[in-house]
Amino acid sequence: MRMYDVIKKKRDGNSLSTEEIDFFVRGFNDGSIPDYQASALMMAIFFRGMNEKETLDLTMAMAHSGDMLDLSRIPGVKVDKHSTGGVGDKTSLSLIPMVAACGCKVAKMSGRGLGHTGGTIDKLESFPGFSTSIPVEQFEKNVNTVGFSIMGQTKELAPADKKLYALRDITATVDNMSLIASSIMSKKLAAGADAIVLDVKTGSGAFMKKYEDSVSLAEEMVKIGNNAGRKTIAVISDMDEPLGYAVGNALEVKEAIETLKGNGPEDFYTLCLELGAKMLVAGGYAPDDANAKERLKEAVSSGKALDKLAEFVKAQGGDPDYVYDPGKLSKADLVIPVAAPETGYISGITCDEVGICSMILGGGRETKEDIIDMAVGIVLCKKKGDHVEKGETLAYVHANDQKKADECIRRLLKAYSFSKDKCEGKKIIKTVIGL
Repeated sequence: MRMYDVIKKKRDGNSLSTEEIDFFVRGFNDGSIPDYQASALMMAIFFRGMNEKETLDLTMAMAHSGDMLDLSRIPGVKVDKHSTGGVGDKTSLSLIPMVAACGCKVAKMSGRGLGHTGGTIDKLESFPGFSTSIPVEQFEKNVNTVGFSIMGQTKELAPADKKLYALRDITATVDNMSLIASSIMSKKLAAGADAIVLDVKTGSGAFMKKYEDSVSLAEEMVKIGNNAGRKTIAVISDMDEPLGYAVGNALEVKEAIETLKGNGPEDFYTLCLELGAKMLVAGGYAPDDANAKERLKEAVSSGKALDKLAEFVKAQGGDPDYVYDPGKLSKADLVIPVAAPETGYISGITCDEVGICSMILGGGRETKEDIIDMAVGIVLCKKKGDHVEKGETLAYVHANDQKKADECIRRLLKAYSFSKDKCEGKKIIKTVIGL
């Protein structure tokens, strides 16, 4: 088999066989197929597309390019959750303790944040001593004893995807639905869960800005998961404004803890209930959404979900006292109120700008080597549909550097738009795909 023939076949609009896709992924991963030929194939796929079978074959080939996590030593159905990322997205910190308190086993691999979206691992490291760099044996033990565990993605997990994504990133071939879906799902399948719930974001703070594109991506990933034998459900949720009110690592951890105490923002709590219900139903832990949501609410009101978070933090080397007393988490030296420049209703917030504001303060990273300041960020006071008087506080900026705070405030004010007429707030759940 020659790579030249594989490229030509796809260039001419024909479907690639399983053997041809396996040949390409294996050769690119071991270095026998050079970057320039891989780039040519990616561009051919970008313009010609892939059918359902090709997309599944590419996903499986990348998933099998490294370790396939074997979770058979964990009894019961293992459920995983994945978010396509957004601003203020601290969902795993509240959601997973909630579902684990209901008996659901969650074995999750997460990543760090890059750019204006935060990473789950970065937020968890707000707890002193906490580590996600744990061996697989401890990961499995924690799922068995605590009910869930979160670890960092290993270098051996879907290495072909990592290598291919880096190539696509510099050859303008990222924005293809089959390639995006196979990249995400190869890692999810390699992580070994039996059922997968996807939180696909849509809006100005999301990877997919247009609702129609979010639907297409969700449908593509659900097809891949189900065709691979994993029960897969996607929830499309709003990311046209930050999720909850807090943006920034320790600030988001505090908000997640408040949610587990029953005091969380309505949009965030609603999303946790929706995703949690889908996880319990997909894993066979609840008969339907209504039953699942009642159990999740009880896990919060009884304090079981909060206790589960503390148990998890302790199991991975962190100090559980910080769960019960979040005031001990890192605090910024400066807390600056941002005043509304006019009277009216908030008609919109440019979500990704809020994420960039947090990054300017030091709450995110532009390169993988950047060190994050856990204490900094933004806490919003007003969101879309709320009325404000001129001079009323829109948000609080938490900063450790005055110059960075000034730049953050300047951009944050530009992110808000105002109207004299009342406008409706955003509906957090857009639709569900895969039931």
